[in-house]
Amino acid sequence: MRPEQFPFCIYYDIIHLEVIKIILKYLVTKNDIDQKVSNILKTKLNISSRLIAKLKNNHKILVNGNSVFTSYEVKEGDIVEVLIDFEETDFIVPEKMDLEILYEDEYLLAVNKPAGIVVHPSSYHLNNTLANGVKYYLSNNKKIRPINRLDRDTSGIVLFAKNEYIQECFTKIRPYKEYIAIIDGKMTPRSGTINAPIARKEGSIMEREVSETGQVAITHYETIKEFSDYSVMKVTIETGRTHQIRVHFAFNGHSILGDTLYGKETNLISRQSLHAYKLCFKHPITNEEITITAPIPNDMQNIL
Repeated sequence: MRPEQFPFCIYYDIIHLEVIKIILKYLVTKNDIDQKVSNILKTKLNISSRLIAKLKNNHKILVNGNSVFTSYEVKEGDIVEVLIDFEETDFIVPEKMDLEILYEDEYLLAVNKPAGIVVHPSSYHLNNTLANGVKYYLSNNKKIRPINRLDRDTSGIVLFAKNEYIQECFTKIRPYKEYIAIIDGKMTPRSGTINAPIARKEGSIMEREVSETGQVAITHYETIKEFSDYSVMKVTIETGRTHQIRVHFAFNGHSILGDTLYGKETNLISRQSLHAYKLCFKHPITNEEITITAPIPNDMQNIL
């Protein structure tokens, strides 16, 4: 693949499925004349201002093979080239862990997170997180980059980017997220939309609540099956607020089964019955439509 043939192309070198270098190239057309190279990077290569600043500081922005400032004005036929061959490290310690890999390619890794595991280390959980296990699995010293996060006791799909550019791409990609939830009682109507803003509860570090001063939060639901005391729901979200699904169902009087923060304990399950079941998105490199599913865990299956 040559840049004079294709206006946008990606070269990559792979060692054991690990991306060690990405080269982005763009052939300037007459419609791009006199634009600054920074604008080309943003509009044609979808690179954020934050990453552009890093590339600039590392002299990784080239035009016709020469390093340039971001203020350089391009001409027809120029080849804008970006070298992403540097990576930040982080403090995460690799830990051997049995991971259920749902999807993997040179750019992305999807893992089925069990309930009870935190996605990323924090001051409260420095070890035994999903990120520790992913760091060991990838066998490198690169920064771990989760695309989405789940609560500790929510199970299901967590997607990781294998380099900074791929992570940046997902600032513009909005994956379709589908959850399976078991709730107390029966929702009326059986399907619909909950549109209620969510804010942090005053005086609490963790708890959220529906509040007029909160951020927009939109949840769609559909009843899959009803039992005498609880219902199985398919849930999709347009926004990604902290505890959104849990808060919205509790607000409507039907908390997630087993959710002790927003509902009550049950002898049916020892955590909230919420599972990130499906993730769909257009691959940022291949443009392929990717669908990833995670099987319903045993503790939720047992309820059914």
